[in-house]
Amino acid sequence: MTSFSKILSKTDIKKRLTVPIKFLKSLPSFDGGHAVKFEARDEGGEAWAFQCSVRRRGHPKPVLTRGWKAFINSKKLKTGDEVSFIKCKNRATAKTSYRVRAEKEIKIFGATIGYVPL
Repeated sequence: MTSFSKILSKTDIKKRLTVPIKFLKSLPSFDGGHAVKFEARDEGGEAWAFQCSVRRRGHPKPVLTRGWKAFINSKKLKTGDEVSFIKCKNRATAKTSYRVRAEKEIKIFGATIGYVPL
Protein backbone atom coordinates (compact mmCIF):
# COMPACT_ATOMS: atom_id res chain seq x y z
CA MET A 1 0.00 0.00 0.00
CA THR A 2 1.48 3.32 -1.10
CA SER A 3 0.15 6.62 0.13
CA PHE A 4 0.78 10.27 0.84
CA SER A 5 -0.92 12.90 2.95
CA LYS A 6 -0.73 16.64 2.60
CA ILE A 7 -1.91 19.70 4.52
CA LEU A 8 -3.50 21.85 1.83
CA SER A 9 -1.92 25.17 0.87
CA LYS A 10 -3.53 28.15 -0.80
CA THR A 11 -2.23 26.98 -4.21
CA ASP A 12 -3.60 23.47 -3.58
CA ILE A 13 -7.05 24.97 -3.03
CA LYS A 14 -7.05 27.63 -5.75
CA LYS A 15 -5.29 25.83 -8.63
CA ARG A 16 -3.87 22.31 -8.33
CA LEU A 17 -2.55 19.77 -5.83
CA THR A 18 1.21 19.28 -5.87
CA VAL A 19 1.97 15.56 -5.54
CA PRO A 20 5.19 14.09 -4.08
CA ILE A 21 7.45 12.64 -6.79
CA LYS A 22 7.60 9.29 -4.96
CA PHE A 23 3.83 8.87 -5.48
CA LEU A 24 4.32 8.85 -9.29
CA LYS A 25 5.59 5.26 -9.08
CA SER A 26 2.26 4.14 -7.65
CA LEU A 27 0.17 5.68 -10.45
CA PRO A 28 -0.73 3.94 -13.71
CA SER A 29 1.92 4.20 -16.43
CA PHE A 30 2.32 7.52 -18.21
CA ASP A 31 3.24 5.53 -21.37
CA GLY A 32 5.69 8.20 -22.48
CA GLY A 33 3.13 11.00 -22.06
CA HIS A 34 2.98 13.81 -19.53
CA ALA A 35 -0.41 12.97 -17.96
CA VAL A 36 -2.28 9.97 -16.61
CA LYS A 37 -5.89 9.59 -15.47
CA PHE A 38 -6.92 7.51 -12.47
CA GLU A 39 -9.97 7.04 -10.29
CA ALA A 40 -10.05 7.18 -6.48
CA ARG A 41 -12.93 6.39 -4.13
CA ASP A 42 -13.64 8.49 -1.06
CA GLU A 43 -14.72 7.25 2.37
CA GLY A 44 -18.36 7.22 1.23
CA GLY A 45 -17.58 5.07 -1.83
CA GLU A 46 -18.01 7.89 -4.36
CA ALA A 47 -15.65 7.65 -7.35
CA TRP A 48 -13.57 10.68 -8.30
CA ALA A 49 -11.68 10.97 -11.61
CA PHE A 50 -8.32 12.74 -11.39
CA GLN A 51 -5.53 13.53 -13.80
CA CYS A 52 -1.90 13.72 -12.71
CA SER A 53 0.39 15.74 -14.99
CA VAL A 54 4.14 16.30 -15.05
CA ARG A 55 6.25 18.86 -16.87
CA ARG A 56 7.41 17.80 -20.31
CA ARG A 57 10.98 18.93 -19.59
CA GLY A 58 13.21 19.34 -16.57
CA HIS A 59 12.03 18.54 -13.04
CA PRO A 60 8.74 16.59 -13.32
CA LYS A 61 6.79 18.53 -10.58
CA PRO A 62 3.71 16.26 -10.53
CA VAL A 63 0.33 17.93 -9.96
CA LEU A 64 -3.31 16.86 -9.88
CA THR A 65 -5.33 19.03 -12.19
CA ARG A 66 -8.52 17.65 -13.72
CA GLY A 67 -11.03 16.51 -11.15
CA TRP A 68 -9.19 18.14 -8.26
CA LYS A 69 -11.27 21.34 -8.09
CA ALA A 70 -14.54 19.37 -8.21
CA PHE A 71 -13.31 17.24 -5.29
CA ILE A 72 -12.26 20.15 -3.08
CA ASN A 73 -15.43 22.10 -3.86
CA SER A 74 -17.63 19.10 -3.07
CA LYS A 75 -15.84 18.49 0.24
CA LYS A 76 -15.65 22.23 1.01
CA LEU A 77 -11.93 21.93 1.71
CA LYS A 78 -9.93 24.98 2.77
CA THR A 79 -6.30 25.87 3.39
CA GLY A 80 -5.06 23.84 6.39
CA ASP A 81 -7.32 20.83 5.74
CA GLU A 82 -5.65 17.50 4.94
CA VAL A 83 -5.98 15.10 2.00
CA SER A 84 -4.58 11.59 1.64
CA PHE A 85 -4.25 9.32 -1.39
CA ILE A 86 -3.79 5.59 -0.88
CA LYS A 87 -2.98 2.94 -3.48
CA CYS A 88 -4.45 -0.48 -2.65
CA LYS A 89 -3.90 -3.83 -4.30
CA ASN A 90 -6.43 -6.66 -4.02
CA ARG A 91 -4.44 -9.77 -3.08
CA ALA A 92 -6.93 -12.15 -4.67
CA THR A 93 -7.27 -10.38 -8.03
CA ALA A 94 -4.06 -8.28 -8.06
CA LYS A 95 -6.25 -5.35 -9.17
CA THR A 96 -5.06 -1.88 -8.18
CA SER A 97 -7.41 0.73 -6.77
CA TYR A 98 -7.00 4.15 -5.16
CA ARG A 99 -8.68 5.80 -2.18
CA VAL A 100 -8.84 9.48 -1.36
CA ARG A 101 -9.55 10.80 2.12
CA ALA A 102 -10.32 14.38 3.14
CA GLU A 103 -10.09 15.66 6.70
CA LYS A 104 -11.15 19.05 8.05
CA GLU A 105 -8.79 20.95 10.31
CA ILE A 106 -10.05 21.48 13.88
CA LYS A 107 -8.94 24.70 15.54
CA ILE A 108 -9.50 26.05 19.03
CA PHE A 109 -8.43 29.62 19.77
CA GLY A 110 -6.48 29.66 16.50
CA ALA A 111 -4.44 26.53 17.25
CA THR A 112 -4.83 23.34 15.22
CA ILE A 113 -5.71 20.48 17.57
CA GLY A 114 -6.41 17.77 15.02
CA TYR A 115 -8.38 16.67 11.97
CA VAL A 116 -11.76 15.02 11.48
CA PRO A 117 -12.57 12.78 8.48
CA LEU A 118 -15.32 13.92 6.12
